[in-house]
Amino acid sequence: MISGGGTGGHVYPILAVVERWKMESGKGKMESNFQLPTSNFLYVGSRGGVEEGIVSREGVPFTAISTGGLRGLAPWTVAGHLFKMLVGFVQSLGIVRDFSPDVVLVTGGYVCAPVAVAAWLRRVPLLVLLPDLEPGLAVRALSRLAKRVAVSFPEVARYFDPGKVVTAGYPVRAEFFAADKAEARRAFGLEEELKTITVFGGSRGAHSINLALSQCLERLLEVGQVIHICGPLDAEWVMERRAQLPDQLRNRYRAYSYLHEEMPGALAAADLAVARAGAATLGEFPALGLPSILVPYPYAGQHQELNADYLVSRGAAVKIADADLNRGLLPTILSLLSGDALANMSAQARALARPQAAQRIAQELQRVSDLS
Repeated sequence: MISGGGTGGHVYPILAVVERWKMESGKGKMESNFQLPTSNFLYVGSRGGVEEGIVSREGVPFTAISTGGLRGLAPWTVAGHLFKMLVGFVQSLGIVRDFSPDVVLVTGGYVCAPVAVAAWLRRVPLLVLLPDLEPGLAVRALSRLAKRVAVSFPEVARYFDPGKVVTAGYPVRAEFFAADKAEARRAFGLEEELKTITVFGGSRGAHSINLALSQCLERLLEVGQVIHICGPLDAEWVMERRAQLPDQLRNRYRAYSYLHEEMPGALAAADLAVARAGAATLGEFPALGLPSILVPYPYAGQHQELNADYLVSRGAAVKIADADLNRGLLPTILSLLSGDALANMSAQARALARPQAAQRIAQELQRVSDLS
């Protein structure tokens, strides 16, 4: 049984582990001679969130519990959400009883807490997976109940009991490692030799990034081609903006409200990405060797700043503050498209990839299950 946070950066790592488990089960032993049995999975999350749609499309059974966030909210809202979490805890007890899991995997966040506590009370072993560079309060608390804590980066291990921590890397779906740039460009109808920039802002889009791109769109399309995933809220005016472009430039601009299965291809086709700095950038961009311009969301606490700084310090990305987008986006892109900057950044990004991360976490799940 699995439970993840409400963002793609927490859902997709879990799905990468599930994918790897399914791939290896029933096929004999892994490269490390570690046998994984055929298993059933159940994803427990919040109703109506991003995760429900993603998980359902991947064919993993999904069930929802009542829950709500607590951070940065008014006291009366917190009180209501605490009641929801209590209801969610009762629901989780019933789910754990009925599904009878051998092991529970969680990634942290308010939706995971009721599931993790219910599993602990019913003596089901728990593994916490941390995709981020810094654990939140929920992960730190839940780690006390866990048999193992799998972290993506060695810098994070210091936050946890050394006897529980395994540094596995960020688990990434296999299609990212298998993606081919030329094939991806053909799938999107792009010119093979023209520089390509993929711009997106997370599952809901990023209004400030969309506006900044719109302001410099013609100039950018004179030197390259753009895949733009704008999010559903800005989709109408973005499509109108595309319709107003001259034919030659319009043919170089692909605009989408959202991409599902096509997202790995949209990134594989790119020479450069412009994106927020969610947790997924730490795994998916290195898997593709994709250089990036990262624009941390200013209201996401510090974790997006930490994610961006991690890739910047290793030469794989540059960072632009959200407030500087309008004046900084175009010159930064044009500067990177010239010379050897992108080739050097790509090599540095690829050096950070951990292709065996999903396999290692699947193995840890089996080991934790064997401890029960």
